[in-house]
Amino acid sequence: MTNAIFNLPESYNEPTLSYAPGTREKALLKAELKRQFDQKIEIPLIIGGEEIRTGKTRKVVCPHDHRHVLAICHEAGENEVKMAIESALAAKQQWENTPWEDRAAVFHRAASLISVKYRYILNAATMLGQSKSCYQAEIDATCETADFYRYNVKFMEQIYRNQPISDHHVWNRVHYRALEGFVYAVTPFNFTAIGANLPSAPAIMGNTVIWKPASTSLLSNYYLMQLYKEAGLPDGVINFMPGAGAMISGIVLDHPALAGIHFTGSTDVFRSMWQTVGANLGKYRIYPRLVGETGGKDFIFMHQSADVDAVASAVVRAGFEYQGQKCSACSRVYVPRSRWSELKEKLRSMVSMIKVGDVRDFRNFMNAVIDEASFDNTMRYIEIAKKSPDAEILTGGTGDKSKGYFIQPTIIEAKRPRFITMEEEIFAPVVTVFVYDDDKLDETLDLVDSTSPYALTGAIFAKDRYLINKLSDALPNAAGNFYINNKPTGAMVGHQPFGGARASGTNDKAGSFLNLIRWTSPRTIKECFTPPQVYEYPFLSEE
Repeated sequence: MTNAIFNLPESYNEPTLSYAPGTREKALLKAELKRQFDQKIEIPLIIGGEEIRTGKTRKVVCPHDHRHVLAICHEAGENEVKMAIESALAAKQQWENTPWEDRAAVFHRAASLISVKYRYILNAATMLGQSKSCYQAEIDATCETADFYRYNVKFMEQIYRNQPISDHHVWNRVHYRALEGFVYAVTPFNFTAIGANLPSAPAIMGNTVIWKPASTSLLSNYYLMQLYKEAGLPDGVINFMPGAGAMISGIVLDHPALAGIHFTGSTDVFRSMWQTVGANLGKYRIYPRLVGETGGKDFIFMHQSADVDAVASAVVRAGFEYQGQKCSACSRVYVPRSRWSELKEKLRSMVSMIKVGDVRDFRNFMNAVIDEASFDNTMRYIEIAKKSPDAEILTGGTGDKSKGYFIQPTIIEAKRPRFITMEEEIFAPVVTVFVYDDDKLDETLDLVDSTSPYALTGAIFAKDRYLINKLSDALPNAAGNFYINNKPTGAMVGHQPFGGARASGTNDKAGSFLNLIRWTSPRTIKECFTPPQVYEYPFLSEE
């Protein structure tokens, strides 16, 4: 045991590779894609470091080639969930008491392993299993995942260094304890980095975790567990628990040692979990911490002074990258009538050049939506728009699920501002535009704020500084991540802390100390060096 006081290495963002023709990284990724596509692996549960095979399995397939099986994954039953809880609790004391710099070293090593060994493994698994393009996989599975590990341990150090003042004879300090119990992490399919961050952020702060991954991101998430083992994460700190969400949550949320929930997913599911926790408050050892990022109906608002090329690029990138399956994806756009004709032609031109298809063809800008349920739901909204006199399909509007779940990038013009596709989250490559009268700026800003229950991301485009301030001031609560003359996607760890409020979540800002501090329970310690020897105070003396 050393008596040195350590400083962690400074955080930095993992450099993004281009995968341009002729590059070494393109050749290496293509080779890894072929290797993973040509094999079928078995994915077990991992409880206390042990691989558990239950015999109850599900297929892991390519969304863009849904007859092709990448893996067979075992699913948890009730006994395995209870085993995982016991494992997390058994590992808790030793992990919590591990020096913070040793916990940090595990995740720094994980980030470095991504850079030198796991980059192509995680990228290929994310591309094949979650149908991401090579660039979308790179910025997610490699860069953002490594960024979370590097920045989060630095945020931990900053939190621990935040100490109260003391006077001449008293030493005041704060002990940032792990939570009393275990943390339940529930992760979505759309970002491998979220699958990495939600279990690891509480673990960095000394907590042990039960991780329920999405059933449609199991391949990349399993490789994350292999990464943790190689990085030296002790057994039982993170327990990997594929299976039916309702069953797993029912057992976990009923346990007295539940200390927190770290969640990304649908608003309805998070609300249901919150209600269950509320009903169970009397049985818990502590009040569980509830941290959630849920839905979004994210907007772009264009002022008549805006750069139309910048707006068009922002709509296409924010609306159609990763098939619109980002919580931050733009799905509603407000355009002044005086600029609509110009913007419409640019949008049509850009969208006409988008290719949709297999992830292994790097020329495809878009790939498949995640599964058949998502495909069918999206096409239902498109059919509503096709049949409605209040909407017009400007681009796309077609889909084909015979081989993969492919939907063409679709832009709808809504004739009224509260048309269903302006209000409801679709989570697909569907963007709806409402054209407003230039002289109704204030009324339209009210629509932006009130049309959706969500408040995750949003962007405004304008040139005049007074107008930028006016638009910003009119929408203070409409988005937790607010962008000026930039698309509303692509928040970078350490640069733009991410999260929204209203129906979009608890706004605990992943990628900042604000999230990490939620996984601690501070204990204030006051040590007096010269304690008083009598009870009397001076004011008690004779007049």
